[in-house]
Amino acid sequence: MLRVTDARKIFYRNTPDERRALDGTSVSLDKGEFCVVIGSNGAGKSSLLNAISGKLPLDEGRIEVAGDDLTSQPVHKRAAKIACVFQDPMIGTAPTMTVAENMLLADLRGGWPRLKLGLSTERRNKFREKLAVIGLGLEDRMDTNVGLLSGGQRQSLSLVMAVSNNPDLLLLDEHTAALDPRTASLVMEATAKAVEQYNLTALMVTHNMAHAVEYGDSLIMMDSGRVRLSLTGQEKADATVETLIERFHQAPDWLMLQEA
Repeated sequence: MLRVTDARKIFYRNTPDERRALDGTSVSLDKGEFCVVIGSNGAGKSSLLNAISGKLPLDEGRIEVAGDDLTSQPVHKRAAKIACVFQDPMIGTAPTMTVAENMLLADLRGGWPRLKLGLSTERRNKFREKLAVIGLGLEDRMDTNVGLLSGGQRQSLSLVMAVSNNPDLLLLDEHTAALDPRTASLVMEATAKAVEQYNLTALMVTHNMAHAVEYGDSLIMMDSGRVRLSLTGQEKADATVETLIERFHQAPDWLMLQEA
């Protein structure tokens, strides 16, 4: 479902501040696979997601989603295939519009908007069912302006909006980092439920090692713009916070070995 091949991106090229954000990064996900991405600040995690979403054009490499080459396509053209949930709960929703109106915007994403498409009774019922799945009571606040919701409710709404049209790929960029621990757990539970229910292919960046261990079918660790470690199957299931931290501290040693 997702194939990133030899992605390269250099910032401030040919200056003293030159930095390789992506240095030959390759990632492949099967349909329905939930992959977690970890790594230190500046490892290339967000650069990878931004390249996939189209926000960050590559210098070299190729990005394919559902068999289509999206490498040169702008963000709005990728919206029909790719949905994103960001770290800031204020991004991804329109605060002066109601919950139902935000859901309608998501419902029309990637298609051809027409004036006759509006908040019909059928649509409201469909939105209510989708909101009820996350268990935060948003189905009873359909006519509430989103700006009046808590951060956790807004982030949960962003998640429901992102998956409403069954995208080929869901990108989660530290989407629980700005939330308190209890709310972050609720949003992660809703995320896992949505990924399973809709059989979504998802790529999630996180700094939360407990979430990295608990969620996802596979895990990749990045460092200096490269994938240093990839865990799948039983290796991922057996991973613990302690073993991941130990492997993380070994990353510079792997780099020296690979470049020797």
